[in-house]
Amino acid sequence: MVILSVDYGDRRTGIACCDKNEVLASPVTVIEDSYQLRLAEKISLIAKEKNAQKIVVGLPKNMDGSSGFRAKACEEFASLLEEISGIETVLFDERLTTVFAHKQLNLTDTRGKKRKKVVDALSAALILEDYMKSKKSL
Repeated sequence: MVILSVDYGDRRTGIACCDKNEVLASPVTVIEDSYQLRLAEKISLIAKEKNAQKIVVGLPKNMDGSSGFRAKACEEFASLLEEISGIETVLFDERLTTVFAHKQLNLTDTRGKKRKKVVDALSAALILEDYMKSKKSL
């Protein structure tokens, strides 16, 4: 099944997608929009273009597993996104994905504006990779 992944942020939101065999997660784009309704509509359009059957939204839990204010914002956004898109939307723990994305970009010496443009989409791809691995281990 094609799955779309979302790394939701206040200013930038990363989007990634996997192939129908759920083998490869690839960054798609970064959307720069802070207005939730418009952002959800843009993501919904991408999901429909990619024929996504599920959307995974990263849930930023604290290291101790508790939920903070960002987790609540992501939960609310995921609910709005499911309502607008009509596509099943699930939350998935995203702890440390942005840290790992920055480490990968360090390896390729990606800096400055270029880094800002790709780090969130790369984070979304990492969230999706982790989600797909978790499904296979069940």
